[in-house]
Amino acid sequence: MKIAVASDHGGYKLKEEVKKYLVLRGIKVIDLGTNSEESVDYPEYGRACARAVVDGEADRGIVCCGTGIGISIAANKVRGIRCGLCTSVEMAKLTRQHNDANMLAMGGRITDVKTALAITAAFIDTEFEGGRHQRRVDKIEE
Repeated sequence: MKIAVASDHGGYKLKEEVKKYLVLRGIKVIDLGTNSEESVDYPEYGRACARAVVDGEADRGIVCCGTGIGISIAANKVRGIRCGLCTSVEMAKLTRQHNDANMLAMGGRITDVKTALAITAAFIDTEFEGGRHQRRVDKIEE
């Protein structure tokens, strides 16, 4: 599995922790920046990660900004992306099971590292259930 990661300055530290966790799990990581806490514009990074997923460079994407809100909105503007903003393990499981989310967003200023890593694990390990949920995902894609 290959996962693209990206963040703005508000999510930089969390992205770095997520990246370390992914590598420890043997997952190939494509880091699309940013590379410091210097102020940058989150739409650029959300879009870059989303493009990597839809273009097939990565299987899934994980993005972080201060709250996860802005960067998830930016990612979801890219056709083919279903980016779920998750603040709990249950949300991460459900966005995979029911929405077949191909991107995860988290907030570096609102989600502690331990919780973020548990959310990341759930996002990686949970499969899409299909069935009635596929019909709904198809409607999102229309």
